[in-house]
Amino acid sequence: MLDTLIKAATVVDGTGALPSHGDVGIRDGRIVAVGKVDEQAQETIDADGALLTPGWVDVHTHYDGQVTWDETLDPSASHGVTTVVTGNCGVGFAPVPPDGYRDLIELMEGVEDIPGTALYEGMPWGEWETFPEYLDLLDRRQFALDVGTQLSHGALRNYVMGARGRANEAPTTDDLKRMGNLVEEAMRAGAVGFSSSRLLAHRSMSGEVVPGTHADEAELVALAEGMARAGCGVFEIIPMIEEMGGDEKCALELELIRKIGEASGRPVTFTTAQPPPTPNVWKRVLDFSAEQNAAGANLRPQVASRPVSVVSSLATYHMFMRRKSYLAIEHLPLEKRIAEMRKPDVKAAILADIDVPPEHAGAMANVFMLLKMAAGVMYPITSPMDYEPETSQQLSVLAQKEGRQIDEMLYDFLLENDGKNFAVLFLANYSEGNMDVIHTMLTDPNTITGLSDAGAHVNLIFDAVAPTYQLIHWARDRKRGPKLPVEFVVHKQTGNNAALYGFSDRGTIEIGKRADLNVIDFERLGLGELEVHNDLPAGGSRILQPAKGYIATFVNGVRTRADDVDTGARPGRVVRPGQA
Repeated sequence: MLDTLIKAATVVDGTGALPSHGDVGIRDGRIVAVGKVDEQAQETIDADGALLTPGWVDVHTHYDGQVTWDETLDPSASHGVTTVVTGNCGVGFAPVPPDGYRDLIELMEGVEDIPGTALYEGMPWGEWETFPEYLDLLDRRQFALDVGTQLSHGALRNYVMGARGRANEAPTTDDLKRMGNLVEEAMRAGAVGFSSSRLLAHRSMSGEVVPGTHADEAELVALAEGMARAGCGVFEIIPMIEEMGGDEKCALELELIRKIGEASGRPVTFTTAQPPPTPNVWKRVLDFSAEQNAAGANLRPQVASRPVSVVSSLATYHMFMRRKSYLAIEHLPLEKRIAEMRKPDVKAAILADIDVPPEHAGAMANVFMLLKMAAGVMYPITSPMDYEPETSQQLSVLAQKEGRQIDEMLYDFLLENDGKNFAVLFLANYSEGNMDVIHTMLTDPNTITGLSDAGAHVNLIFDAVAPTYQLIHWARDRKRGPKLPVEFVVHKQTGNNAALYGFSDRGTIEIGKRADLNVIDFERLGLGELEVHNDLPAGGSRILQPAKGYIATFVNGVRTRADDVDTGARPGRVVRPGQA
């Protein structure tokens, strides 16, 4: 007898094949039958034509701290994700010297906007030191989905080199040898990869760039060789995107990525986007990757399925948050703060006032400067949400129509709806005022979809909903350009991503594969309003956006979601593909 039988589904199997109509049988966590299945089952779900897909594989998350206190791992679990990869962007929490966690917390808080108070209070510091010990800690826990994690360059440098590593000094020969050996050790213990960041915008609370940002070729190759000795893992790197405007700089950065791939013998994935200062570099990146892969490399540009964006609200970050007059009332609960801000004299004072920089140079509160400079090109988030708005909807255009100044326009907009309004700023992938560039990036055969940043930038970015968004926007609702076939969108975030990280037991609906599955009411699939929740340790806040339309999510054959509600089941465990 089957454990579960899903009948009459539209099966989108994750391979890229056209959808088919059929049944899927599950027993002991595995898919044991596909097609016309007549065997009896303990539980039968009549899909009635709903989509049946593999569970989403999100390769770019930052749950490194959250996995130590939270079993649910939202927002990913509620959006059909069944496997996540943590430890991206060169930041993580293992290895860590005894009593040396403060530096890693300040690094994570500055780079990924995860409240330091939550990391101090929520994480069981002292229960691990080495990377294998960190994996063992996670092995003692259970989750709503599976977790794979990478060794991060920042933590490695901090552990081996201490203050020298954090200051981005050059490593000694002994440093290189020890770091390379620890990379090998981590891969053999079950790390799914190694990550490094070269992005100058990634800074700790003290304002220092991530350890490893300025690592030279010798250091990166030594780390890659450690990965080669283990024979497993993915090398993930955030390149110097803003430094790639000139042809020479771009060529040097791409050549470095090629050498990392050559030295490691492993896949290299690296973020690729279209920032306004260098709107055409992404084309060169894709062309270079295609040329190298044709010659035997495995370079995988990691692209987003939506514009890289940040949001602003009175409950999170906004351009007025460092005005002296605002700081006098910022301690008030939102409702009382709004009441004060509606008073004409308070409004006039805040609009006319000067800004006070945050105490910490790397604090995400410094984003007020960006939100101030870019206020005119922000878009109001409306209901229902327009995910590909015309430039005529920019706040500067709306303000001009009304004969108002942009700062006053944004001030009043944020006050509306009881202070729950959000505005969005597209930082990348929207230079032409549409998503045609994203369409080209997604359809490139060498790219993978990622950059959800789930678990990070909790008060600034809400791209963790990207797996749900991809189906809604690209396969169903897009109006300002060509859509993508549903089988393509599903493959891109299941079989394609699983294959990259060596998750050979999942990602497709085939007999013998893990029963990591989603049953989706495609027509009803949707995203709710942005909501601010104070549910992190120490009362930390984060933005969440709920999903609707997930009839069921299965992890290893166990139903973790039923009609958009958590069942309480926790079948998720640590994924260790290299060890297996």
